[in-house]
Amino acid sequence: MKKVITYGTFDLLHQGHINLLRRARELGDWLIVGVTTDNFDLERGKMNTCDNVMQRIEAVKATGYADQIIIEEYKGQKIDDIQKYGVDIFAIGSDWEGRFDYLKEYCEVVYLPRTEGISSTLLREERPSVQIGIIGTGSIARRFTDEARYVNSLFLTAAYNPDSAQCHTFCEERGLTPAASLDELFSRCTAVYIASPHYTHYEYARRALEAGRHVLCETPFVLHRKEAEQLLETARRRNLVLMLAHKTAYCPAFGHLVSLLKSGEIGEIVEVNASITTLTDETSEKLDSTRYGGSMNENACFPLLPIFKLLGTQWRNINFYSKMKNGVDMYTKAVFLYDNAVASFQVGLGVKTEGNMVISGTRGYVYVPAPWWKTDYFELRFEDQNRNKKFFYPFMGEGLRYEIKEFVSCVLTEGWFFSKLTERELTAMSQVQEQYLEGKNVYRI
Repeated sequence: MKKVITYGTFDLLHQGHINLLRRARELGDWLIVGVTTDNFDLERGKMNTCDNVMQRIEAVKATGYADQIIIEEYKGQKIDDIQKYGVDIFAIGSDWEGRFDYLKEYCEVVYLPRTEGISSTLLREERPSVQIGIIGTGSIARRFTDEARYVNSLFLTAAYNPDSAQCHTFCEERGLTPAASLDELFSRCTAVYIASPHYTHYEYARRALEAGRHVLCETPFVLHRKEAEQLLETARRRNLVLMLAHKTAYCPAFGHLVSLLKSGEIGEIVEVNASITTLTDETSEKLDSTRYGGSMNENACFPLLPIFKLLGTQWRNINFYSKMKNGVDMYTKAVFLYDNAVASFQVGLGVKTEGNMVISGTRGYVYVPAPWWKTDYFELRFEDQNRNKKFFYPFMGEGLRYEIKEFVSCVLTEGWFFSKLTERELTAMSQVQEQYLEGKNVYRI
């Protein structure tokens, strides 16, 4: 029996894919098709796939050409598969001409003619897209426009900033249209990305939702619990997507970390501790008391994420210990008491600590090195060091592309979506911010 193997993402399966599978099948008696996993696609920088791996597998199966379907999960797997399955011919599209000649050591390599005039890229371009307007033109908005280039099915259309000079400069640099008002911005988009100062998030999000626009809001979400509840209720009532632009929540490593720990890998979790600090220029707006600056408002949403994901939002009490300067906290340590666990975090804009995260359990612990909030690596550690495990995942660019991809996908599902951050977690984050701003259990050091 002559065995043939081919590989692909097979996103939005089209006639070109079908022709390739048919031609590959004609080369032998048994065709093995390797379909890439979502994580492997991310690792290779492919952020624009529309169908998940199970949908892609089912589409390949429905063609009737594959005798066997396998999953491609890592670089170098092709050699392993060729040897494992006793493959005689490796077949791939001619657009990869020469790229797989190294496999000739293991089997015959055949480059099949490509079907002209059709591709997954062209099909993606024909799919519905999300037109995004940007509110705010600071550094994070610049990073957003850079990262958005890696995500399919979106167009950045316009930007708004009350400071028209800054807005025009930003738009000239980024190839966008400056909007003179919010109403003009809304007329040019179907969704907005809010990257304005913290204290403006609520009003801008409210206006956008009332105008029927989906919202992706930068961190922190809002600074008061009632504001969060009102925005979430408006989005729910109007069937709009309202998401927090929390890059850690959407990066592959963090999602897998939470899944592992929820399955009991280190036993019962009894403590979570995370730190995120930077040394910041004291003239920075991040330390402006009139603009709700300070380390809590700037960074607390990051360590709150693992605490809420792993321990929930039903804490018994929180104490804050802050070093203040010019009316803002340069450093804050927060300590949470739960019924069966404790949690703590350190945030700072004028104090430097090791930016790692440690999660302690009854059977072992997790160590995530700095910077844990954009990690591509973590370890499970046990008393018996022979059981230690290391995990590596991609973290592409600034990490914003993960949240942007999720936001666009949610909008295009027309009302149904799964958010990595629940409404309860979003409101709890705002509740913590509110408690701190009101000075409840805040102790100065």
